[in-house]
Parts: sequence; C-alpha cells; structure tokens
Amino acid sequence: MPLIRRALEAEIRDIIAVNKAAVLLGPRQAGKSTLAGMLRDAGLFRSFVTLDESQVFTAAQDDPDGFVATLDRPAVIDEVQRVPELLLAVKALVDRHEDRGQFLLTGSANLLTRRGVADALPGRVEYAHLWPLTQSEIHGRPGTLLDRLFAADPPPMSDQPVGIGAYADAIARGGFPDAYHRSDRRRFGYFQTYVETLVASDLADVLAPQADPSIALRLLRLLAVRSGEVAVLESFARDLAVSRSTVARYLDVLEQLFLVHAVRPWSRNLGHRQIKSPKLMLTDSGLLCGMTNATADTLVTDGGVRGRVLETFVFQELQRQAGWAGTMISGLHYYRDRDQREVDVVVEAADGRIVAIETKAAATVRRTDTAGLRFLRDRVGDGFAGGAVLYTGSTTVPLDDRLWAVPVSGLWA
Repeated sequence: MPLIRRALEAEIRDIIAVNKAAVLLGPRQAGKSTLAGMLRDAGLFRSFVTLDESQVFTAAQDDPDGFVATLDRPAVIDEVQRVPELLLAVKALVDRHEDRGQFLLTGSANLLTRRGVADALPGRVEYAHLWPLTQSEIHGRPGTLLDRLFAADPPPMSDQPVGIGAYADAIARGGFPDAYHRSDRRRFGYFQTYVETLVASDLADVLAPQADPSIALRLLRLLAVRSGEVAVLESFARDLAVSRSTVARYLDVLEQLFLVHAVRPWSRNLGHRQIKSPKLMLTDSGLLCGMTNATADTLVTDGGVRGRVLETFVFQELQRQAGWAGTMISGLHYYRDRDQREVDVVVEAADGRIVAIETKAAATVRRTDTAGLRFLRDRVGDGFAGGAVLYTGSTTVPLDDRLWAVPVSGLWA
C-alpha cells in the first residue's frame, strides 16, 4: 500500500510542541512505527530505536537509565511496553530538562491500564491512540462527520452508491495496512497469523508469564462471532469451560492489546432501568471478517453477519475520527434500556453535549429506526446536538428535529 498520511499526525505534532514527551498507543501493525518514522524523517526526532530488536531490548532491560541517557534526543522509543521500567527512566531524564518533545514513545499494549505505569509521567506526557487506517485516510478526505453532527450540519450527500454491496469490500478489508490489498484467502491467513503471533509474543508481558495463549485465542474467536453484543461473561465461561473471573482477566488482556473494545453504556439518569454491561466488539472490521472467514459476498448475502460487521465498521470509523475531531470528545458509548430502547453509538463531548448514531444496512430509513434517537433527544433536550441513521441509501435526508439519514459514505465526506 502506498504511504498514506495519517490524520493523527497533526495531533502528535501539537502534543510534542507543548509536552516533554508523547505516548502513541495502538495495535501492532496499525502504522505507529511508520508515523513515528515519518516524524523523524521530518526532523522532529534525531534517533529511533525499537524494543522488538533483541539487542535493543536486552540493553534497555539490563540498564533502563543508562539506555535512555545514551539516546540522541529527541528520540523515538518504539514498543515501549516491552520494558515498562523505561518510563521511570524517561521521567527522571525529562525532569532534568525543560525542552519540549524530548521523547515519542509508542506502545502496542495499553500502558494506561498497567499498574504503576499510568502514574509514571503525570504532567509530562500526553497520550494519543493510532488505530488502523480509516476510510477518510484511504480516500484522502477529511472525515468530519462528528464535528458536523455536533454543529447540527450533517454532510449534504447525494448520488451515493446504494446498498450494502457498495460498501462490502471496504468493510471486509478493514484498515490494517499490510492486509488491505490482499485477496480474501491471504487476508484470512494474515489475521490468523497476526492474532496467534500477537498473543504468543505479548500475552506474558501484559498478564503473566504463565498465561495461557489458548484461552485468549478461544475467547477472541467467541468474541468475533458475537461482536457488538452485550457482554455475558457467564456465557463465555460456560463455552470455554473456565471460571467467570478467568474470562474477565483474559478479556481485559484482549482489550489492553487493542484487539477488543469494551464499549461502556451511556447514562445520565434518564429514569429507566438501563443495561449496565459493556458491549464487546473487535477493533477492526477486517480483523473481524478475518476471524470469521467473512468475505464481501458474505456481507451481502448473510443478514446476521452483515449487521454485526457493519456496526463494528461504523464504530471503528467514529472512534478513530474522535481522535482528531475539532470537538473535544470524552467518550463513545452505547445506549440500551430494559424497555428495548437502544442506540448503537452515543458520542459525548467534553462539554456534555451528545451525538447519537444508528447503523442500518438497508437503503431505506423508517420511523421505527429512529425510536431510540428520538427518545434520547427528547430526554436530553438542548444537550442533544444531533442524531443520524447511517444507511446505505444515496442522499442525506432530514428525518425530524435534529435527526437525519446520512449515507454510510458520510463517514469520510
């Protein structure tokens, strides 16, 4: 795949301009090292080392302070989660200097959840997340749907391709750069090797040396066929013949490795009994299709698979877009209550306003498709900035007060 500029690049440049260090987190093979290398080539960093190289790893592990002190700064340290002790060494060094942008650290496991690590660099570092490529990056478009919905100004789309078939290939390919241009067969093989290698190499670093990779892989396969469902850990425990606590522990690991999202329910005391468990989904639609052997043709012909994969695709696009949106986003959630009202994605801004989004594989939107959106709008009032049903029709259409039907391609308009 030709080199693609990442929308998050400007955010990273801003972070290192005002902070002593930046941490770039995200899944392996998502493009973190490539982006860091581009920033080095642009002159923002003088040196680049990766802890995936055995000699570098050994040197860093044996003497973290000495290793950091010998780097030609500003420096990139890639895959820093492999030697977490380096963070304390970086802290000690940056405390002795007032320069901005002394380090860019990248990690393929979520350092924010590691005991003691999240507190290693308070006030000295800012975190950013780089996910696999978005459709807006692939197509070279801005990707401003979230900002436009918060401004109650959805993109005015027309003459867009109609039907899920128009999007099926992009959804099945996902955003991992190394997998994108492969055939179905080679892409399935890529993701099989990807998850097996990732779990084998990083599971012990995140959980414990005695962790069992087979449990993590079996759990991930179960999650793939249930992506988008509310978590029922007891059901997973029965299927895997392990305890509920074991499922919870390994689920946390898969989330730390950026293979799974645990999407938390949104609540603002709406006066109804709400579902409190997270909804689980894989972090990339290509990964999901690779884990379940689903092709573009499968998405067209199998309604059960289509809905699950489309919802995953839409969520991943929105989540990645939130990383560079002009609107300060505090979180992405879902809404569901015991009266069967639900909304696929609730995006909350730092100022408390929300945008709500439903996903529909059909090319027609009916009033029943907006029931959850209308419920949230009426309950939240002025704090409801706007809502959209992303559908496979051709045109942006107003549906009701602050509600629109927007073609799926509006994600990268």
